[in-house]
Amino acid sequence: MQKDAIDHQDRAILRELMRDGRLTNVELAERVNLSASACLRRVRAMEEAGLIAGYVMLLNTKLANIAGVAFVSVTLRDQGRATLDRFETASLRHPEIAECYLIAGSADYLLRVAYRDAADFERIHTKVLTQLPGVLRVQSTLTLRTVKHTTALPV
Repeated sequence: MQKDAIDHQDRAILRELMRDGRLTNVELAERVNLSASACLRRVRAMEEAGLIAGYVMLLNTKLANIAGVAFVSVTLRDQGRATLDRFETASLRHPEIAECYLIAGSADYLLRVAYRDAADFERIHTKVLTQLPGVLRVQSTLTLRTVKHTTALPV
């Protein structure tokens, strides 16, 4: 399914599902003004095409005792393919690393790291981040407050 192949109805379905992935098909169909069968056909087609990659549950970070989020810039010793591959593979093994992006700029990677408290972040910094393969430098920015956080994308 190409981006051009989705129409305004598909976009409406995607927006509603990004807001609430637990909608029943009947509720979704009502919100986008389609019959339940037509809505289900469209959702299944987008799932089969891979446009809808999956469904997830989101945690309330305060209730889950996740006190903080840090954005961490990582610079590697070199940018050879083997170094990048080793770093990426290792980063996948650590649940504290919520997101990992290869970036252009002064650093090589940008990570989003979740932690419980200052001691937990110190542990993550010294025993996880600085120990990842190829790491030369780690620079962390701690968030004070979340102003906006969404998983929805503009469609």
